[in-house]
Amino acid sequence: MLKKAIVRTVDTCVRHPWLVVLVALVLSGASAVYVARNFAITTNIAALISSNPPSRQRQSEYNRHFPVHSIIAVVDAPAPELAAKAADELAAALERRGGSIRAVHEPGGGEFFARNGLLFLPAEETVQTAGALSKAEPLLATLASDPTLRGVTSALESGLTAVDVGRLSLDAMTRPLTLAADTLDNVLAGRPAIFSWVSMAQGRPPEPRELRRFLEIDPVLDFAALEPGAKATSAIRETAADLKLGSEYDARVRLTGLVPISDDEFATVREGAGLNVTLTVVAVLAILWFALHSGRIITAVFLSLVAGLAATAALGLVMVHTLNLISVAFFVLFIGIGVDFGIQFSVRYRSERHHIDNLHDALLSAAAKAGGPLVLAGLATAAGFMSFLPTDYRGLAELGQIAGCGMLIAFIASITLLPALLALLNPPGETHAMGFAALAPVDLFLERRRVPVIVGTILVVLAGAPLLLKLPFDFNPMNLRDPHKESVATYNELKQDPQAGGNSIDILTSSLKEADAVAARVAKVPEVSGTFTLSSFIPGDQEPKLAAIDAAAAKLDPSLNPKSVEPAPSDEEVVDSLNSAAEHLTQLASDEKEGGPGAAAAKRLAGLLTQLARSNPVTRQRADAAFTPTLKIALDQLRLALHAQRITAENLPRDLAEDWVSADGHARVEVLPKGDSNDSEVLRRFALAVLAVAPNATGPAISFYEAARTIVRAFIEAGGWALLSIAIILWATLRRLTDVLLTLVPLIMAATVTLELCVLLDLPLNFANILALPLLLGVGVAFKIYYIMAWRAGKTRLLESTLTRAVIFSAMTTATAFGSLWLSHHPGTSSMGKLMALSLVCTMAAAVLFQPVLMGPPRQRQQA
Repeated sequence: MLKKAIVRTVDTCVRHPWLVVLVALVLSGASAVYVARNFAITTNIAALISSNPPSRQRQSEYNRHFPVHSIIAVVDAPAPELAAKAADELAAALERRGGSIRAVHEPGGGEFFARNGLLFLPAEETVQTAGALSKAEPLLATLASDPTLRGVTSALESGLTAVDVGRLSLDAMTRPLTLAADTLDNVLAGRPAIFSWVSMAQGRPPEPRELRRFLEIDPVLDFAALEPGAKATSAIRETAADLKLGSEYDARVRLTGLVPISDDEFATVREGAGLNVTLTVVAVLAILWFALHSGRIITAVFLSLVAGLAATAALGLVMVHTLNLISVAFFVLFIGIGVDFGIQFSVRYRSERHHIDNLHDALLSAAAKAGGPLVLAGLATAAGFMSFLPTDYRGLAELGQIAGCGMLIAFIASITLLPALLALLNPPGETHAMGFAALAPVDLFLERRRVPVIVGTILVVLAGAPLLLKLPFDFNPMNLRDPHKESVATYNELKQDPQAGGNSIDILTSSLKEADAVAARVAKVPEVSGTFTLSSFIPGDQEPKLAAIDAAAAKLDPSLNPKSVEPAPSDEEVVDSLNSAAEHLTQLASDEKEGGPGAAAAKRLAGLLTQLARSNPVTRQRADAAFTPTLKIALDQLRLALHAQRITAENLPRDLAEDWVSADGHARVEVLPKGDSNDSEVLRRFALAVLAVAPNATGPAISFYEAARTIVRAFIEAGGWALLSIAIILWATLRRLTDVLLTLVPLIMAATVTLELCVLLDLPLNFANILALPLLLGVGVAFKIYYIMAWRAGKTRLLESTLTRAVIFSAMTTATAFGSLWLSHHPGTSSMGKLMALSLVCTMAAAVLFQPVLMGPPRQRQQA
């Protein structure tokens, strides 16, 4: 009945070709218009997973109380004081700007931390720091009254005078002398030069986190645009440029966070997409030429493919409304797989036309012989894709829904529009038989060595089975993004610093008291490096700290706030001060009879000061710019730090408190990982360890881990549903268990070998490329159905048959489409193309080489 229905359909379309083409044209035009008006895509990785899993519900509940800051501006500078100043100015400017910027928060920065920074040090260190500042009063007085290069050399001479009178050793000045010499060396060599007074006071080089400040920015997003955060990110960059942070503070502003990463994600997907599509279409047309050798037939196949693609795109948008980074791949899948139906029908038509010199009769004969396998392949392929619908992997479920419907549309187009176009274009008859006669020796070899080939293949597959235990799965979605994009590169850099919280865990509690208790409990977990709550910003031992700071302030305030400041020096005065300091250094170095590091540093600095004094005024201005801007900032910071205030829960800044305790009293705990959080295994152990103690934990680390579990579970469920649905379709059609097994066994073997090769080639499964596995089921079952149907019809020597010609060229077009994904700039899309190509090779080998051997001689031939 099905065969007759297909033949009647083809007959009707061939008799009324203009009507069919007109209907197809109207439907395609309407579909194209709908797609143009309603096309939408989201780059949000979170949208790939259903909101039903408990981890997503916990994350939603957490976000309800503590919304995620969408944009993180990272301000870097070569000195801590420059980074702090640049970040403060940018934050203030963005607050004033408004518009696309809703709010700005500077964690660990701003006036609160600048004023109270000494309170967050250990009590002993605070007391020592305050005492050291008090002893440096003469030096600070000189610098505060004359914050110029002349004042710097005067302060240096004050220190050297202390060496003269024995209050200080020259070796004790080794570090500041060396830092000053390094800075002048850069100045004289024309290299960028900055002197950090904070680093000199700390007695150590600044750590990376001290050269960096963060701004957490809440933007106004435009969801009608393909890049919702474009206006906000542009506003931030324009503000930074207007402030001249680069020239004033040698600062760099980089953007990361959910919004910049998503916008960059879309830009990456878009990069080279036009060129890839063009190359794919050209390559597909070239392959069609080698397969069909007729411009008219190629035109018919291509037009039917375009019409089917337009209809599939429109139907897909109707069903899911917004495409995601996985479901958007249906374009490539439709071209790669949908063309298979057109090739199968067209190659069968060419074969029939070689024997039948009438176009109408040849088309009906092709429909009679190819229709059954085509409809069975279409149903099985659609079932393979649809198998992901019941899973929680929403990205793949939507792709399966669209691609599954697309396969049915491609089949319908191949038995309606394609025959009508062939009837109108009326290609000439075929003078040569189809097939690959050159493969006859391979057919003969496989026929004679059937048992050894079967046994050898099975043994090889079983030998590789242990590799499946080592099958890698990369559950970190950041590894699927372009690492060269600023937002991703910045995020990956921040993950190197555990304190930055790039892969942290958040725990929602009902009160601050509960948060403190949970933090104390989780802090004992070996995989945890630290925990934070709002209470972490209320330092302990404030009494002795405040007493030491107040004592230092009483002594230093008059010196740090002089009634008058020296006027700017002339160039001659600067030269005199440089020469004077050089002479003093030289004298002290020569007095050190035993030498030592202090004498060597003094001698080196003296030579550089003399060289600077003999250079031109422009060079001395560059030296002044290397020392004095940071000096002024450091003095301002010190003035503020000496007026710390007792910190309580009541006087914490409002934006800081709201970041840790919500308006309804809920409090959060932040948990940081120990070790390299870029390592997926470290992240997995961290997530499991914290979940064991706090089952309601959420955050990036938990989301990544739970998403991986969801995807793996979805893959297993979909694989089972796909095999079951395909088996039911095959049983309903073939009515023989052995024939069903002859179709499924090669498919299962191809899937097994694909996964084994993933281990050998170090190609981990991930959020994106895992869709190659259901694709393997869809493509693989179609190829194998063609062979099982031909075998049941009594065909022999299948390798040299017309069928193998159609299958090989169909696989080539599919490989070309997948190759375009492989060449994508987007790492996730590229990995998808790689695994698709690998699965296609395995599927082809199983269908063309193993399945005919497994089936053996046709039953009709055996009976004869």
